[in-house]
Formats: sequence, C-alpha cells, structure tokens
Amino acid sequence: LPSSAGFVVGHAGLYQALAMFAVAYFIIGMTVLSVCAIATNGALDAGGAYYMISRALGPEFGGSIGIMFFLANVCGSALYVLGLVEAVVDSFGIPPGQKAGTGVHVLPQSYWYELLYGTVLLALCLLVCLVGASIYAKATFLIFLIVVGVLGTILISFFATRPLRVPIRLPHFNGSETDNGSFTGFSLSTLRDNLGGGYGVDYTTGQMMSFSSVFAVMFNGCTGIMAGSNMSGDLKRPSYSIPRGTISAVLFTYLVYNLLAFLMCATCNRILLQKDYGFLRDISIFPPLVTVGIYAATLSAAMSNLIGASRILYALARDDLFGRALALAKKTSASGNPVMAVILSWLVVQVVLFSGKLNTIAGVVTTFFLLVYATVNLACLALEWASAPNFRPTFRYFTWHTCLLGIAGCCVMMFLISPVSASASLGFLLLLLLALHYLSPSSTWGYISQALIFHQVRKYLLMLDVRKDHVKFWRPQMLLMVQNPRGSARLIDFVNDLKKSGLYVLGHVELQDLDMLPSDPLQPQQDSWLSLVDKLNVKAFVSLTLAPSVRHGVRQLLFTSGLGGMRPNTLVLGFYDDEAPQDGLARHPAFTSAREEVPLRFPPLRAPTTPKLLSAREYVGIVADALKMLRNVLLARQLESLDKAWELRRAASPPPTIHVWPVNLLRPDSARYADTCSLFLLQMACVLNMARAWRRARLRLFLCVEAGTMPHAQEEKLRQLLKDLRIQAQIQLVPWDTITRLHWQTCRGPPGGPAEEEEEEEGVVNFPTNTTQVSDEYVCAANKLVLEQSPAPAVRFLYLPRPPADTSLYPLYLHQLELLTRGLGPTVLVHGVSAVTSTQL
Repeated sequence: LPSSAGFVVGHAGLYQALAMFAVAYFIIGMTVLSVCAIATNGALDAGGAYYMISRALGPEFGGSIGIMFFLANVCGSALYVLGLVEAVVDSFGIPPGQKAGTGVHVLPQSYWYELLYGTVLLALCLLVCLVGASIYAKATFLIFLIVVGVLGTILISFFATRPLRVPIRLPHFNGSETDNGSFTGFSLSTLRDNLGGGYGVDYTTGQMMSFSSVFAVMFNGCTGIMAGSNMSGDLKRPSYSIPRGTISAVLFTYLVYNLLAFLMCATCNRILLQKDYGFLRDISIFPPLVTVGIYAATLSAAMSNLIGASRILYALARDDLFGRALALAKKTSASGNPVMAVILSWLVVQVVLFSGKLNTIAGVVTTFFLLVYATVNLACLALEWASAPNFRPTFRYFTWHTCLLGIAGCCVMMFLISPVSASASLGFLLLLLLALHYLSPSSTWGYISQALIFHQVRKYLLMLDVRKDHVKFWRPQMLLMVQNPRGSARLIDFVNDLKKSGLYVLGHVELQDLDMLPSDPLQPQQDSWLSLVDKLNVKAFVSLTLAPSVRHGVRQLLFTSGLGGMRPNTLVLGFYDDEAPQDGLARHPAFTSAREEVPLRFPPLRAPTTPKLLSAREYVGIVADALKMLRNVLLARQLESLDKAWELRRAASPPPTIHVWPVNLLRPDSARYADTCSLFLLQMACVLNMARAWRRARLRLFLCVEAGTMPHAQEEKLRQLLKDLRIQAQIQLVPWDTITRLHWQTCRGPPGGPAEEEEEEEGVVNFPTNTTQVSDEYVCAANKLVLEQSPAPAVRFLYLPRPPADTSLYPLYLHQLELLTRGLGPTVLVHGVSAVTSTQL
C-alpha cells in the first residue's frame, strides 16, 4: 500500500494522485454497494462475485464473468508475487554492475533468478492455501497486525526523521548509475514542487509512465476489497460479514492512501519518489519493520488472490458450466478444502509469472477487475430494475443510480487505461457468452432476463392502445384451434408462416368439468405443449381451457386470449371432414432426427370409427360465433398433405405457385373482387408470399369472367387494384359461363326474372340474406373449374361465405364447402370481416 502510493505520487503529483484515488474509490464504492445489496438478499455460497453474478444474470453471464474473475485473481496473485520479488531483490539483491555481493546484498539478479524467487514465494502461498481457509484467516490476521504496526511506524517517521539525502543506485545498460533523492521533512517548497504531474520512466521496466499506466498500477492495490466476498463459502455469516468488512476496508484504505499521498508530497522530492520505490525504509525510524511490513502485506495480497481464484474455480466446476473441462477442480479434502482447485490455480499463476515484470501485467489485471466490477453493478441494476418482489436486500444504501454510475465508471476507465486490453477482454467475454449460451446445460437458478422481459413487456403492453390502431399497421394475430397436435404438425407450421410477426396462439379445449376433478388437468399438459412449440420452432403461445363443449371452449379463448392490444383477430380451424387423421409428429424431422427422445404426452389420434367430439352443426356454429365477434376466419383443409420443404425445393423453373380465388364461388350472382372479404383473402395470400420460406412462390390470381362483360376492362381494374395494394401477382382470366349457367338453371332464371312458384329442390342451400341458391351440381362444377387450373399449386386460397342465418342449414352449408374443396389438396377458405389493406403511406 505505501510503496504503490509513493509510485503514484512520484509520477502523477498530489493533485492527480488524489483524483486517481477519488475515481478508483468511486468505482469501488459503487461496486461495494452493489455487492452488499446482493450479498444481503439471500444465502451466499462459494465463489463470491461469480456466485452473485451467476445467480442474478444466469449461467451464461455468470460462467463467462467467472472465468474472467478467475483470470483477474490469478494475474493479481502473480502481480503481487512479482512485487514481492522486486522488494526482496531491492533489499537483498547484488547491485547491478557488481559480480559478488556484500553484506546482506547476496541474491543474484536476472530474469531466471527472479523467476526462481517468485516460484519459491508462490510455493509458500500454495502451502498456506492447501492447509485451508482457517490457517489462511489466522495468517492474514497476523499480517494485518504487522501492517498496522508498520503504518504507524511510517506515519511517525514522517515527523521524527530529520532531513537527509538518500543515495539511489539505478540499473544502467553498462552497469549502474547513482542519483540522490532527498527527504526534506515537512517543506512548503517540496509540497509545491510535488503538486503537479511529472511523469517519468519506470526504472523497473524502462517504460514511460502516463496517467493510465499509473492508474492501472494504483488500482491493483485497491482490488483486495473483494477478498472477503471471494471467501463467501468459508464465512459463517456472509450476509453479515461481507457488508461490514468490505465497507470498513474501503474507508480505511481510502483514508490511508490520501494521508500517505499528502505526507509524501510534503516531505520527499520527486527524484526520491520516482526512482526509489523502497524509499520508506530509508526514512523510517526502524527500517527492518518496514521491510517486514511490505513483505507481509504483499504476501497476504498474493495469498488472497490465489485462494480467491481457487474458490471461483471450485464454484465454476461445481456448477458444471464447462462440463468435464473443470471436473478435476471439484475434488476437495476431508475438511472441504478444494485442494485441486488450489493446485490448478497455482499452476496458472506460475505460468503468468513468466511475464517477469510487475507493471507489464498491471493493465490486463486492472481491465479484468474493472470488467468484473461492471458486471457486479449490472447484476444489481438488473435485479433492481426487474422489480421482483423477492429482491429485498437488508442493505438498502444503494439505488439503480449507484449501479449505473458504477458501470459507467468501470467502462470509461477500462478504455482509458488500455483500449486494446479492454477491447480484447470484451471480445473474450463475448466468445465465452456465446459458447456457454449454446453449450452449457440449463440451470434452475432463475434467469434475470425473464424478469426484465416481463417488466418491459408489461410496460409496453400498457402503452399499446387499441384505440390508436390503424389499418396501415394491421397484422394477422392468429388463434389456431388444435384438437390433437399429432394430426396438426404441418398446419401449425403453416399458420406460423401466416402470422407476419403477429400474435400466434395455439388453443386447445379439454372437455371436462373442473367440479368433478380433484385438480386442474391442464397444468401437467402445459410442458408438453411448450416443448412442442420449441421443437417445431414456431413463435407461438399456448392457451388451454376446460369447457363442457368445444364451442364454449373456443368462445372462451376468443374472449380471453391475449392481453391489451395483443388479442387474436383471426380464428384458424382445421376442416371438418371424414378423413382419418394421420400422425404428423411421428414423421416430423424435429422428433425423428433428434438424438434425445422427447416424450410425446399427447393422446393417440382418434380412430376412423370413433365418433368425433364435435358435431357438424357445432363446427359451423364456431365459425358463426367468430364472425359475430368480428374475428376473421380461416378453414384449412388437407394442410397435413402440404410438404413445404419439397414444394419449395423443387426446380426453380417453374417456381411453386399460390392460387388465389377472391370471388365467392357459392354466390356467383354477387361475384365482386373489392369487398372486404376478397381484400382480406388477397392480404393473407400476400402475407404468406412475404414469409421467408415462401418468397420463391408466385401468386396467381384468378378472375372469373362471363361472355359480354368486357373481361379486359375487369382485368385492368383488378390490375390497378393490385398495383395500388403493392401486391405482385399474375392475373389469369377464367371463363365460367358454363358454371354460372348451372346456377341460373337451378334458380329458375337470372336475377330480376319471373319467379316460379315451384318448391325448392332438395339439396339446395338457401341464404336468407340474399336468397342465393346453389345446387350440388353447380358446386361440383365449381370444384372442377378450380381443380383444372394448372400447374397444381402448393396451396389454394378460396373465398369462405358466411354461414346461413338459419342454423338448421348448417350441415348443408358444411356439405357444400366439402364439395367445393374436395380433392383440391392444401386449401385455405378465408372470410374477412375487417379492413386490412391500405393504399396510403
């Protein structure tokens, strides 16, 4: 502590030194507040800052920052060992230029000798750490008493020692040179000379010092404040001890730094401060005690970082974030001391010792520690912003402002100290984040991202005002009713392409009565449905309900699904027919190619002879209910036969097509192309074509024309409509005189002609709203007309007429729809009730 203060003051001057201390302790102070808040919010285990970050931000952030913190402590331990070697060599080394030592100066000086001394000192730290935390605690307490005694001696020396000249022997390329430093005692002239900065060359490395390099060295002397939190697994009451011990350490060291800086500036000239980092021995009233104190403090710091690194490595190994790579570090002694983690940490520190010089690795260590401190502040900030009820630390002297200031301070100083090291550290952190995101197993710690997402989604949902909806920004929001996912895998995927970044809800109705059941039967099914969504890779929510009938269940979901401005505006149903359902999940690649078998807890499909849960009348009633509730309706037939991958992989010439019939084929007397329903149908076909998987497909729009109705004028009008709507589609004219003739024959004359008094023929559907009548013969002809258009498309979009007002005609209405779509392959019947297209900006 004192020697690094002399180094800082000698190069930076008093003003800049005080500014450095203020900045460093501001960052540390903000971080300490965050540490205390997290430490008092629940039980802490081994790992210190890593444990706090991983449990707050999740395994990806925790694991990556854990590795960074481990490396920071490892490099910090090597830094202190090198500092101790430097102090030992300074006291007992043979002076440069001399071949033999004299007196106590007997230790040879060279890179390899200093590496040997560092190895011996590190082995001593290893022995203490291998014995365990108890002996380490006793050793550090003893060292603390020694350091306090040394500090007291130093403070007395500033007042008791008379002015003197201190000879300084400096290494030189051809031997050594001698300079003289001065201890002037308290002198206003000396203080004035030391107020401003005077950066010089660091005599240990030969490098020119600057504000950032001096700050990097100084900041490493302040990182010991995290030593207590690193020992969180060994403390009896970490939530009690960490806040008190850490805050006390911060206040004590800050006061000592500032006091020493002032005393040094007032009594020592700049030559002494810059060129003799061990000058405190020369001015002390009892020099040997200063030497012992420096050795003890540096050795304590090295041990602290080594044992901290081992605890972090042990916590990482125990959490299994890196699998077998850290399996060896899990092994502990009989007393619970993670001996293998200590040995592995010692080996890494030994490798770092090869860097050789103290200030060489100071910038890297400082960058790592600043990054860890920034993440601790980020963890506390995230917990505070998430506003989770269970985040209620007993330490309350923090706000999100202190966390934000801590993050900003750490990031700014990181890049000021060394932009290269900061960028490299962030890049390394990003790589670790990505690796852990894709490779690490899921955890049960709880993810702060989920709490933050909930907080933000709630806020923005409240801001999503349905009264401000505009047709320009309309998007489909789908509710797909699924009876059994086994028979609907391709339909689920198809509707996912139709949603265009809108809401997508998979709805399911369970026909049971909760009054007759001991518990909710839907809860056990929820996980299966969510796994289905994950495996099919669709962006959908799941909404399950209990109801006495399917119709009541669909009503419930239409009324209650969604929140605020995110509610389904379109109901999608599978078609009601007699085809036997096929198990699409069993053949789906997501379930057949995966190595790990996903349990399919969905019931087996209905056998062809088993009666349906839904009657034809109830099915049409669901369609009618949705239209009454102003929901658009899509009926999807034979979508399970749509092999999207094959359709979109086939030869590029010709590309797959999407056939669009925007005319109501069951009402040939009112065949218009610009009503709300036709425009909605065009919009849905266009939305499908905009999906990434369907961009190669081409829209083909069929214009049904009769003789004598100026077909080219109709075509031009339709082309202009498509141009206004920015829809690219090929228009194909389809004569349908023979088809409409069948209709007029059934109706006994064209509209406006004399009505005959004959009874309605059997098999004719009557729509009371417009008295249109169509026969089975006409519908079959219309079906043939649609089927004959070649080449066969990937999917067809047809106009879905409204159900009749007379509920007794529901079965007949469904029968006509079945005839119209029979044998067409994948077909979507569409009925829209809301305006969805816009020609304006």
